[in-house]
Amino acid sequence: MKELKAVAVYCASSTQLPQKYYEAAACVGELLGRRGATLVNGAGNMGLMQASSDACLAAGGKVVGVMPTFMIEQDWHHRGLTELVETPDMNARKALMAERSDAAIVLPGGVGTMDEFFDIITLKQLGVYLKPIVLLNLDGFYDPLLELFDRMVAENFMRDVHRDIWRVAATADEAVELAFSTPMWDGSIRRFAKI
Repeated sequence: MKELKAVAVYCASSTQLPQKYYEAAACVGELLGRRGATLVNGAGNMGLMQASSDACLAAGGKVVGVMPTFMIEQDWHHRGLTELVETPDMNARKALMAERSDAAIVLPGGVGTMDEFFDIITLKQLGVYLKPIVLLNLDGFYDPLLELFDRMVAENFMRDVHRDIWRVAATADEAVELAFSTPMWDGSIRRFAKI
């Protein structure tokens, strides 16, 4: 397996969440920082993005934030990151976050986080993104989504093998451990892309 040096962390920028989500985001950031990994995120200066970034930096890690120009113009970016990368739009942001990372951890989030998650698992299903993807299912947050995936398999919208595209973690510690221990996806899986 390729040495894991950078982890994309997909998460919300909301400031109105229960405290447990900020704590989990900070724990992921701290654990990545302690391992000497670079955290790659959306560069936000609020919510779970800020919590994970600040914790990673405080633990001695590096944070690369990727943000579209229109968001930077709104002053939504974290000003203390190791590196801020500006992109022309949201699609370029997602592509660059995937390119700059060796694994991905998806924290609880809203439609933006879901967009990032579905984008990256689709790329993995197609054999384009072969890196580990971990879904942090804190307190069963993603249980309804996982049930939907089960139905997709049961009704032949995707193959059973596609459940292996992602790993599911119950805690921040487990999510980080899975990011580091899950092997690369076999590129030949592309042949299973259609059912």
